[in-house]
Amino acid sequence: MEDKVLRKLFLGFIHIHILHHAKEHPIYGVWMVDELQEHGYNISSGTLYPILHSMEADGLLQKEERNVEGKIRKYYTITNKGSEVLTEARKKAYELFKEIK
Repeated sequence: MEDKVLRKLFLGFIHIHILHHAKEHPIYGVWMVDELQEHGYNISSGTLYPILHSMEADGLLQKEERNVEGKIRKYYTITNKGSEVLTEARKKAYELFKEIK
């Protein structure tokens, strides 16, 4: 039960992480999995890719396919809508942090 509740809670944090990094530079799945693991999120690519696809479908990310060493790699960057969402999420996260600190 506790794992399921924490997983739901952390899913929002993961979305914010993705938007943050996609604003800094184009990201791709394996890199994002590694980055999230550095922050203590144990997420598999099987979980991450549906999140990326969903965020793209919602207009938060845009995808560009590039040929990297003979393989197609999908890079994601933030959209204008994604930037607006990230700005609001940062405000809410900061407000919450001040309250619970």
